[in-house]
Amino acid sequence: MTPTATIDFKEVELDAIAGAEGGVAVLLGTEGTMDQCARRVNRLTKGALARLAESESFEKMKEGEAVVLSFPQGLAAEKLTVVKLDRRAKPDVARKAGAALGKGHGKAPLLVLAGNLVQAAELSFGLALRAYEFSDHKSKPADPLGTVTFMVAKPEEVAAKAAPMAAVAEGVFFTRDLVNEPSNVLTTSDFAARLAAMQELGLEVEILEEDELEKLGFRTLLAVGQGSESPSKVVVMQWKGGGDEKPFALVGKGVVFDTGGISIKPAAGMEDMTMDMGGAGTVAGVMRTLALRKAKANVVGIVGLVENMPDGKATRPGDVVKSMKGDTVEIINTDAEGRLVLADCLWYAQERFEPSGVIDLATLTGAIIIGLGHENAGVFSNDDALCNAFLKAAGQEGEGAWRLPMGQAYDDMLKSRIADMKNVGTRAAGSITAAQFLQRFVKDGTPWVHLDIAGTASVKSETTLAPAGATGWGVMALDRLIRNSFEAE
Repeated sequence: MTPTATIDFKEVELDAIAGAEGGVAVLLGTEGTMDQCARRVNRLTKGALARLAESESFEKMKEGEAVVLSFPQGLAAEKLTVVKLDRRAKPDVARKAGAALGKGHGKAPLLVLAGNLVQAAELSFGLALRAYEFSDHKSKPADPLGTVTFMVAKPEEVAAKAAPMAAVAEGVFFTRDLVNEPSNVLTTSDFAARLAAMQELGLEVEILEEDELEKLGFRTLLAVGQGSESPSKVVVMQWKGGGDEKPFALVGKGVVFDTGGISIKPAAGMEDMTMDMGGAGTVAGVMRTLALRKAKANVVGIVGLVENMPDGKATRPGDVVKSMKGDTVEIINTDAEGRLVLADCLWYAQERFEPSGVIDLATLTGAIIIGLGHENAGVFSNDDALCNAFLKAAGQEGEGAWRLPMGQAYDDMLKSRIADMKNVGTRAAGSITAAQFLQRFVKDGTPWVHLDIAGTASVKSETTLAPAGATGWGVMALDRLIRNSFEAE
């Protein structure tokens, strides 16, 4: 797994600044104000910070942005990074500033002069999230990251605030690694093994193999993977950190590669389908985070791991398959396979665990990208309270999410002449009809949210907190939701 940056917190020691090697980062207020650390750096560099604060370039900088001064006079460090940030900056701005530091962090040590910054923990969190590079398959992997030391006024207090954030960062990295992995490496078996390894963190992990899945009635899930040499699996992860309350359930689509099956996709861009297990990857990252920070909640994560390939044994368009629930599905398009995986997993989660609520995640439809781009995940729900709680959590963590409508008219688009339903509707409202399909496998009275993350799981250009590629979207929001709504006091 890609390691997160090692971050330590220590008391401010002004006399240690001049001799610090590698890099030094200092904060300069939006009006050019300086704390004691900045004043010491300004004195050591013969007024360089004061000159920068008075410059036109500094005036044009937005809060949270940084500028690098190479080989600064008066410092042993090779570079001095000046971050425009007020002492009482908002948490999201502090994260942005940390990301600016993380983006440029390499193998050299870094000393961050955070002083009495109110959101010093958020600054460290942003740095940790952005200091990521997936290089497992390069002949020359990335060098190990240098240690980051934060000089702060109250190191023990800041470290206590940063500890759960470090757990979230590791969960995000775990998700990113899974989503970035090529499909010849992240097979269904390899994926399941990585999840099983999290037993050492305190998770209970159970792997359901194909023979057991057949006995349990996972027929729609097995229909997706029957054309592949990779065996289909379902992995159940349980974190029991609460009391006797029923668990909250997370369900993820884990299609390790999606050719579209017999309804094969165009060749152009098919290489991106290594990320079609993004929902399962996010569930895995959340479960890792909960275990690392010893969350006081009961949460179960269920992921369906399959590969959708064309083969003589593959499911054909026009086939009818009976779901675990007992409803029959006419498979019109084998490329609408994720909902077939989720249908059985959702039903199994409810039958076995009777959860207090369910959230499923899937890179489900290209239509959601047409509608929302890469800025927001699509949100669908049968329960306003759970949906609003999730949207609040996503907003607190700065992860874009937008609720879309559902209704009977959309559900009617799934009517089949020969079965209980089709797995697709028309071209119109493709993301909504996909959500309507899933809702048929949610029991009355079970609060449910469906997250279509096709546009947010992996992106072509960098974001504030992540380089191009897998983002880890959803780990922060779901962890926040569990903290807000399900943690025992």
